[in-house]
Amino acid sequence: MDFNWRSPLVTRVGILVFTIVVFAFLLTANNRSYLLILALLGAIVFQLSKLMKTLDTSNENIASFLDSVRFDDLSQSFKTDSDDPSIQRLHKELNEALAGLRVSRKERDSEYQFFKNIVQHVAIGLLTFKKDGSIQIMNSAAKRLLRVNKADQLSDLKEVSETLVDTFVKLKTGGRELLRLKFGDETIQLSVFAIELTLRDEEVKLISMSNIQSELEEKEMEAWQNLVRVLTHEIMNSVTPISSLAGIVEDDLKLRIDQQIDVPLKRSDLEDMYLSLQTISKRSAGLIRFVKEFRNLTQIPKPKLAEVPVKELLEELALLHKKELADQSINVSIEVKPENLFILADKTMIEQVLINLIKNAIQAFDEQVDRRIELTAFSNEKGRAVISVKDNGAGIDSEAQEKIFIPFFSTKKSGSGIGLSLSKQIMRQHEGNITVKSTLGEGTEFLLRF
Repeated sequence: MDFNWRSPLVTRVGILVFTIVVFAFLLTANNRSYLLILALLGAIVFQLSKLMKTLDTSNENIASFLDSVRFDDLSQSFKTDSDDPSIQRLHKELNEALAGLRVSRKERDSEYQFFKNIVQHVAIGLLTFKKDGSIQIMNSAAKRLLRVNKADQLSDLKEVSETLVDTFVKLKTGGRELLRLKFGDETIQLSVFAIELTLRDEEVKLISMSNIQSELEEKEMEAWQNLVRVLTHEIMNSVTPISSLAGIVEDDLKLRIDQQIDVPLKRSDLEDMYLSLQTISKRSAGLIRFVKEFRNLTQIPKPKLAEVPVKELLEELALLHKKELADQSINVSIEVKPENLFILADKTMIEQVLINLIKNAIQAFDEQVDRRIELTAFSNEKGRAVISVKDNGAGIDSEAQEKIFIPFFSTKKSGSGIGLSLSKQIMRQHEGNITVKSTLGEGTEFLLRF
């Protein structure tokens, strides 16, 4: 703020200084006038009180302004009719600052209402709560999904499902969970996702929820259609030749019975009938084997979890396939970091998965001379164990990669299409997953994440 020489404050200070100088002069004079000295002393006191009052008024105005900002009360205004231009300017700038704050608060409130409306009308259920369990936001979609009108604490949602509340508390950032909730005759499948945030130095958890029941039903229907298509194809492949050959044998025998022919069958006719019956027997056995494999696929036992040293597991499996690997001139390498890495798993079931992957890798080579299979294991950034089975074989095309875990789908002529589908189910039982990466002509890598 520029200094204003015409300010009444400057005049008051000037008069005060002049009065003090005259007062000091009279005190040192030989011919003192005590009455005049007292009058000057009174004038000095009066001027000081006026000066202090002026300063206090300015300080009070500034303090009042700061209190308005502190307590978010922006309705105050300061008078601008003072005789002192400096005071006028101060009050004017304080009023402008308050007006700016009022505009800013109005914009902030508008934005808050805007985002609040978005949160309330978004189709995904949103819920935020603090560490003490108090709920801050619960939008309309969340209320509809959970069938509640109001909830102030997480404990209020225990009436809906205690598992739901435990899941909300347990989930960490990036965590996802599928929950099944039942309301009377209706069942919904919730996909729950969590993010942990810090708001004003306080931990807050944001939960998003969506009902994926209809999507699951569509996928289930699609899976059933694919399954029926595969089953129909496999069964028809076996039943058609069985029916055809049985019909030929039946017609031949019927003809002989109708004509009452007692002549013994020729050797060639016997051989034809034998081959027909042999084919029928083989196809029937194949059909029975197919049904057994399908039954195995639908009856996977619960895993019995225990700590399994990964390096020891991979070395045992490499030894198990030693002869087969040597016969095919395949070099196998094992690398585990850290060496004491272990997984919590059912050893027998995981062995079944790895045996299937190693056999697939052995059968993945064409004519290349340098044949390698790499068995590696490591701990990822989330501290979870990962086992990799990698080969430098022919690779798998992108279309086959999308279907490779579908039951009965196989890229091999003699394959049943059960192994990888069974492996995927076993990994799901272990709350892990199996994925594939492959490039034609370069090789394939299967990753088991626990």
